[in-house]
Amino acid sequence: MPHLNVEIKARCANRQRIHDLLSSQNARFVGEDHQVDTYFLVQNGRLKLREGTIENALIFYERADQAGPKKSAVTMYVCEPNPSLKATLSAALGVKTVVDKRRAIYFLDNVKFHVDEVQGLGSFVEIEAIALHGERTEAELRGQCQFYLQLLEIQETDLLEQSYSDLMR
Repeated sequence: MPHLNVEIKARCANRQRIHDLLSSQNARFVGEDHQVDTYFLVQNGRLKLREGTIENALIFYERADQAGPKKSAVTMYVCEPNPSLKATLSAALGVKTVVDKRRAIYFLDNVKFHVDEVQGLGSFVEIEAIALHGERTEAELRGQCQFYLQLLEIQETDLLEQSYSDLMR
């Protein structure tokens, strides 16, 4: 079922500071996940198969490439790791790129935080304000992102427009 996200991605010079700030806000720490995201060649949006130690899903999303909070329409199918699913998608669509990362996952209410170390790219922080069932408006989600941008002291110059898959290329 599709849902609405407003999200940001930014370079992160000091991952420990982000961990400490989230802890000081009593964020719920879900855990550290080793994730391999395989991005497939599709005509529009992005399609990736996430294989992790915590999160596993086939995810399709569409969003503009822009810095700062951006709307993302997400459709996700949660699944168990399955080599035949990856092989089938790879054969049918072709692989665009693979992103290998270590991700610390936190939650504050409906807002999900990722503190990432991406192989070949460096350190990043992501903020995703999520409305799974339309319980919040896009404006409310944008407001949450702005609030956490300020709280985490993320500079405008650190904001990224693209996904990891684009940066890998």
